[in-house]
Amino acid sequence: MRRSDEGAGTAYVGLRDHPQRAVIAAELHARPFESLSAPLQATHLAMIGGDPESDRAHVAKLCETYEQVQPPAGSTHHSADMGGFRLRWERHTEFSTYTFFTGDHVADANDPFAHPPLNRLPGEWLENIHGELVSGMHLVMESPDAPERKVADILELFGTENVAGSSVADDGALLYTDFRLHADGFGRALIQVRDLPPRRTGRLVQRLLEIETYRLMALLAFPLARQTTSELTRLEGRLQNITDRMTRRAGLEDEQALLSELSDVAGELERMSALNSFRLGAARAYRQLVEHRIRNLRERRLKGLQTISEFMERRFTPAMRTCEYVNERQAALSQRLSRAADLLRTRVDVALEAQNRDLLTSMNKRTELQLRLQQTVEGLSVVVLSYYSTGLLAYALRGVEAAGVRLNVSLIVGAAVPFIVLGVWTVTRRLRRRLLTSREREHT
Repeated sequence: MRRSDEGAGTAYVGLRDHPQRAVIAAELHARPFESLSAPLQATHLAMIGGDPESDRAHVAKLCETYEQVQPPAGSTHHSADMGGFRLRWERHTEFSTYTFFTGDHVADANDPFAHPPLNRLPGEWLENIHGELVSGMHLVMESPDAPERKVADILELFGTENVAGSSVADDGALLYTDFRLHADGFGRALIQVRDLPPRRTGRLVQRLLEIETYRLMALLAFPLARQTTSELTRLEGRLQNITDRMTRRAGLEDEQALLSELSDVAGELERMSALNSFRLGAARAYRQLVEHRIRNLRERRLKGLQTISEFMERRFTPAMRTCEYVNERQAALSQRLSRAADLLRTRVDVALEAQNRDLLTSMNKRTELQLRLQQTVEGLSVVVLSYYSTGLLAYALRGVEAAGVRLNVSLIVGAAVPFIVLGVWTVTRRLRRRLLTSREREHT
């Protein structure tokens, strides 16, 4: 085996690359963390809807405005320095995130969120951004030389006592947020850096922004879960009514009507599952991401404040458990409907078999009666045919006698009667056997 310096594949001649090898190898290095240093301000947007190509084109338009490198065709992430701010764009499965960074010092320490990076964006570009806003957050990161804020100052800054805060990244920074929307419609987060290198600072910022984004994406399923709960209660009531009526003695028509009604309930449940299965499944995946990102913060409690994990456990987790309960309840109802339908179909099949058995018994009786009647008619037919055959023989013999031949017509006709009857009976019997044989061959 020898090396080759040509081509973009493996360096060894004779080894063929899988078509997706380069893509899957680069996946672990896609969307790298930003290298960030305090002081810093950031605005983070998560827009649901649109499509990757239209979002990429919109990012390219912003890059063109500031004469920066545009994202390559087909890319799902891009970072660019626009001069007054830095852009980081990422396209996820069903949403896109836009993060805008500025490294300016905070002008007003009493109101660090007064001038977010969002204000520096072109208004027309921001108005034409694709999708709908799900998550929006302003983040402020203060440098180590900034005065450390007391708990009372933090509560006053956020305007609420319900603030979560902790020491994160192995005591490298203090993180504060309240996970609520303020007057401008955005959430807020404050980070006071103590001792963090730029790469770890970038990881901390991204984890915080992902917690906020995935939290809200997961909670999109909560209103749907509450609506589904009432629908499930209604369907469970209909199923209970059907099962109660199944326990009573009912005829075949009643059981068929119950089966039809049960099919309607199953159809409604399938329609409901088709509408909410994706959102409930996505909520479970987003919840796992949120919990993973919180664990990566490596929190340590600050006196007088609840940690982010405690805040999530008290508010976010119950909502996610509701979604999971609705999903499980939906699956359980589907199983109950399936069992009830199987039981009812079995009862209908048994009733149909009994009805068919009675019908076959009745048909057998009618066939037996027809056979007896046929045998009676057959006997009469032999007599009638023998009678006419005897008459024809008598006419023939009288004609011979009239021609001058001396015959005892009465004696000859009387002697021929038994032979005529036997002959007619034999011919009739053979014809019936031949007919029955041809019918059996047709059926087989």
